[in-house]
Amino acid sequence: MKSLQVPQESDIGIRIAIVGPCGAGKSILADALRVNGYDARQIAQEHSFFPAMWEQITKPDILIYLDVSYQSATVRKQLNWLEKEFDEQIRRLAHARKNCDIYIHTDSLTPTEVLSKVIEYLK
Repeated sequence: MKSLQVPQESDIGIRIAIVGPCGAGKSILADALRVNGYDARQIAQEHSFFPAMWEQITKPDILIYLDVSYQSATVRKQLNWLEKEFDEQIRRLAHARKNCDIYIHTDSLTPTEVLSKVIEYLK
């Protein structure tokens, strides 16, 4: 993925946590942000029964919630899961979604477009 912006020195100290259901693009976004000099971590909150796990693990300055539909997630991850399993991930993510700083639904976006939206927010 092509870097969209080189961060200013003040950006380097921002700790970013990324949460969302499987297939939303957390890993891709975290990797792209790190390439651009940000301290970004994906949090597997969707697998945790502890609602504030994202806070405890990273104590982020910015919480990004990436969302995806069940249909897009199953295509992206090529998983054979049931919709009720996906719905459980969404339930586990409710606290993070309620407390996020930026929410992005990724179904119709490329990874570059998602990165661009986040970098624009961070300016």
